[in-house]
Amino acid sequence: MSSSVVRRIRILNLTRKPKPDSNISIALLHTTVPSPPPDLSNPTPLDPLISDAVSILTHHRSKSRWSTLRSLHPSGFTPTQFSEITLRLRNNPHLSLRFFLFTRRYSLCPHDISSCSTLVHILARSRLKSHARDAIRLALRLADEETETERVSKVFRSLIKSYNRCGSAPFVFDLLIKSCLDSKEIDGAVMVMKKLRTKGINLQISTCNALISEVSRRRGASNGYKLYREVFCLDDIKVDVTEKFVVRIKPNVNTFNLMMVSFYREGETENVERIWREMEEEVGCFPNAYSYSVLMETYCARGMMSEAEKTWEEMKLKGVDHDVVAYNTMIGGLCSNLEVTKAKELFREMGLKGIKCTSLTYQHLVKGYCKAGDVDSAMVVYRDMKRKGFEAEGLTVEALVEGLCDSDKHRALEAAEIVKDAVRESEFYPSRKCYELLITRLCEEGKMERALNIQAEMVGRGFKPSQETYKAFIDGYGTVGDEETSALLAIEMAESLKLRAGEEEV
Repeated sequence: MSSSVVRRIRILNLTRKPKPDSNISIALLHTTVPSPPPDLSNPTPLDPLISDAVSILTHHRSKSRWSTLRSLHPSGFTPTQFSEITLRLRNNPHLSLRFFLFTRRYSLCPHDISSCSTLVHILARSRLKSHARDAIRLALRLADEETETERVSKVFRSLIKSYNRCGSAPFVFDLLIKSCLDSKEIDGAVMVMKKLRTKGINLQISTCNALISEVSRRRGASNGYKLYREVFCLDDIKVDVTEKFVVRIKPNVNTFNLMMVSFYREGETENVERIWREMEEEVGCFPNAYSYSVLMETYCARGMMSEAEKTWEEMKLKGVDHDVVAYNTMIGGLCSNLEVTKAKELFREMGLKGIKCTSLTYQHLVKGYCKAGDVDSAMVVYRDMKRKGFEAEGLTVEALVEGLCDSDKHRALEAAEIVKDAVRESEFYPSRKCYELLITRLCEEGKMERALNIQAEMVGRGFKPSQETYKAFIDGYGTVGDEETSALLAIEMAESLKLRAGEEEV
């Protein structure tokens, strides 16, 4: 009876399908079955140097262990010895890292890709990610291959080879890809992603997004989009037999946001709307406030304010709170399209809701009022902005200067003071256009001394006087009755023009 039960249990165990485990995907990367990790609790290394070093590192006090190591082992360690020592210290990753830095500082080990890989695994399994990435970058530099892809491939193979023995964590490959991106080795990062994907090994979503973002930024939004479809297997690309054990990773809202921003920056606003539709079709992925802001910014840039306002209202219906980015987006769009009154209403609404304005909020309003020809309101907002401790960017200052100079109230001196304060307080560097506009208006108003000061500053910034600048001074001195200076400047202008013509011929 009992033997019959045993036989049935054995038959059941033989026919039962094995459960997938966390190591199956990694094991499939090997052409041979990996050897089990050593018994590190009771190590029996063949090399006595290894056991001596481990004993010194684990039992000596921190102040004496390093001097003892140097005195007992002045010739240092081979990369293999370093790896074996570090493996036996893997439960103390900080000590492993200090040992590595010690060997680097005193040139006690000619580290290679293999020794770096061991350290990377030990640091990764203990979540010391930044130090692990430093070690990966060193390994990439030590790889002596000619091409970027070959260097990355060599490091990748080394990490695969030592993965199981070091008891590593799967996201070590995420760290490799991110380190490649840090080193601008995009082709290598894409290569690692493809190799992992064909084996059904998922990267973290943050790694996928970082890879797509970097490709979009450096090689264009269209290439970033192609990579997105490949990363998330959206074109029926076949995967290895491990597919049945793998839960497919899905894009999240940040994936779609970064692609929308990439297309928007390149002016491909139609593609922004296409990405938006794909996001709505993705199960379990919902737009956030930033997603709506990007879409509204797209509509505003195309002058489609009614669509932008519909999107604004949709946020309310979907229960997505309007944050400061959304308000700034709409206020900027309304100001750019000369709907400053609506922008001011949203500005007041921000205050009522307790949402703090940013420098960008004020700058949108200043430029909007200037564009609408209401320079008095622009000055009110600008002064309020200064009281709140915000600094205006160059384009905002120049818009205000242009608004003041083009007004009918002879406000060139006021504009000159704004430029002076901006240069002193925020290192503002006026453009040639800004300088010439100030000089022209000051000369028209007969403020010749101040115009001369502006012109001297302009020359100090490397801008040579143009024909327009000469004409402004000639007319200005003529207006105040100084005909002699006006005539001298006319002669100087003619000589300057001849000299420049001669330089252009040469």
